[in-house]
Amino acid sequence: MPVHPDPAPPPTAGAVLIPALNEEHSVARVLAGIPEPYRARVLVVDNGSTDATARVAAKAGARVVAEPRRGYGAACLRGLAELAADPPGYVVFLDADFSDDPAEMTAVVDPVLSGRADLVIGSRVLGVRERGALTPQARFGNALATWLIRRFFGVRFTDLGPFRAVTWSALRRIDMKDAGYGWTVEMQVKAAKLGLRTREVPVSYRRRIGRSKVSGTVRGVLGAGGKILWVIFREALRRPGAAPRDSGL
Repeated sequence: MPVHPDPAPPPTAGAVLIPALNEEHSVARVLAGIPEPYRARVLVVDNGSTDATARVAAKAGARVVAEPRRGYGAACLRGLAELAADPPGYVVFLDADFSDDPAEMTAVVDPVLSGRADLVIGSRVLGVRERGALTPQARFGNALATWLIRRFFGVRFTDLGPFRAVTWSALRRIDMKDAGYGWTVEMQVKAAKLGLRTREVPVSYRRRIGRSKVSGTVRGVLGAGGKILWVIFREALRRPGAAPRDSGL
């Protein structure tokens, strides 16, 4: 009978990373909604905003760093690089548009803190959605992408939602690279390939404050859809079992 090593102890202190682009009307509400246990280390990455996002976030108590290179993944990578100086046990990713409810963070983080998961996705598909919050193109894209992930990698997801928690040790193994729309799917596909423990928890979803940079424009929809599919097929074609290069996180 094979002997399996004892799992690593679950992480404790974490950090919340919020990429933000022109979200001056929502970012303060997001920060105010974060439950008290998770407010000790909140990092907002201003992704080249032309409004008062950075000032509003700082006034609301967050640490703010700038990433002028546009791209959701670019902002997240900048945030991880900033956290790497003093690595947290886990990172919660949360959007700045107030579409996800930060009050539900405990449900997203709990499987990580209890040692049951390396990566937890807050699934908008499994949760309660406000009418019109998840557009038809987003629902179709989620269904297609998660079907392909199950087909190619044997792991079942229902959503590519941005509200998620992941251990720092898992992030190091995943070695995130994508600087744009492929960020969320890259994390999930690589986690599946590495055999990391993944879970989904239902989260509620409401109409975002302001216009979406992705589903709100034809260019955004086509760009995001194409990038997501490209990441899935790229990873499916890579040699199974190839060790990812350490990102240095």
